[in-house]
Amino acid sequence: MKVYTKTGDTGTTALFGGTRVPKHHIRIESYGTVDELNSHIGLIRDQEINVLYKNILIEVQDRLFTVGAILATPPEKEVLKNGQKRLQNLGILETDIEFLETEIDTMENSLPPMTHFVLPGGHTTVSYCHIARCVCRRAERLAVHLNDIEPTDELVIKYLNRLSDYLFVLARKLSFDLKADEVQWIPRK
Repeated sequence: MKVYTKTGDTGTTALFGGTRVPKHHIRIESYGTVDELNSHIGLIRDQEINVLYKNILIEVQDRLFTVGAILATPPEKEVLKNGQKRLQNLGILETDIEFLETEIDTMENSLPPMTHFVLPGGHTTVSYCHIARCVCRRAERLAVHLNDIEPTDELVIKYLNRLSDYLFVLARKLSFDLKADEVQWIPRK
């Protein structure tokens, strides 16, 4: 199979099921941003961090491929002509969200309480986490926008929301582990 197909040369692309849409379509923006997020998470995983976090991030990347597939499938193409689901054995489950919540709680139990907003930075790896968190929030906003136009799996939106929380806490935990400066924003009086 060749990498280039030339079918997108006119500014359109195919969704799962074959429907062609402009490359600026909200569905493309939505799963394209999830793809961008996945790349940023790969960058975090490539850093010198605890293997536990690397393994969690691999699981997250796997789930993001599923999120991308769900977002790339328009509602009218979710079921094949033979009645079977197009994305068999693919989906985001409540347990995927609970997994992130458990990891967030575990990290927070070892961190000092947060009293102010945290400014991104302090260490390159921490900054990568904050960038990924921002991209995750954008992916969430786009998925919500898509859901306003066409129904979207509510667990996808919930997963993206929880993942951004996870990335924020991971940034704080890595700041702590790496003994990086965590600068808290204190408003002027």
